[in-house]
Amino acid sequence: MTPKTALRVVDLSQTAPTRFDLRPDAATMTALAQELDLSGLRKLRFEGEITAQGKRDWRLRAHLGATVTQPCVVTLEPVTTRIETDIARLYLARYEDPDGEEAEMPEDDTVEPVPDTLDLEALMTESLALALPDYPRKDGAHLGEAIYSAPGIDPMRDEDARPFAGLAGLRDALKNDDDPA
Repeated sequence: MTPKTALRVVDLSQTAPTRFDLRPDAATMTALAQELDLSGLRKLRFEGEITAQGKRDWRLRAHLGATVTQPCVVTLEPVTTRIETDIARLYLARYEDPDGEEAEMPEDDTVEPVPDTLDLEALMTESLALALPDYPRKDGAHLGEAIYSAPGIDPMRDEDARPFAGLAGLRDALKNDDDPA
């Protein structure tokens, strides 16, 4: 890992961008994979810059690239995904946190209060966790239909649960009543 992943905001340059490039070593990536419950993590890189916005605000722009392996939600076979995502944060000195029991979420979720220290490793971990596929699925893997019922009872199928499935049965019953036998 880059030796300096926590940056004190008061030490950042007001005139020139502060660039960073984090490329964790194998041990750090193994620990991070365990923390995020991944089967594997390769080629992790978090690079970008922090620039002053006025006298007291800061903007972070970065790019996260990683190759992750997760178990397929259907077959549990390994699924490898390449993640490439841009990260943006605006740190405001006069940030007002919505408080109260029923506060609304702000529209811009990239705005945060200026911290004393910007922990780039923590931001990289958070960004990776948010970018992971929620339900990784191997190509061609399909979840079949499970049919269960008590002995002697016809099982209910997915088709039976459709909103108008019962109307077809009613229509057929009405046709049979109208047919002279």
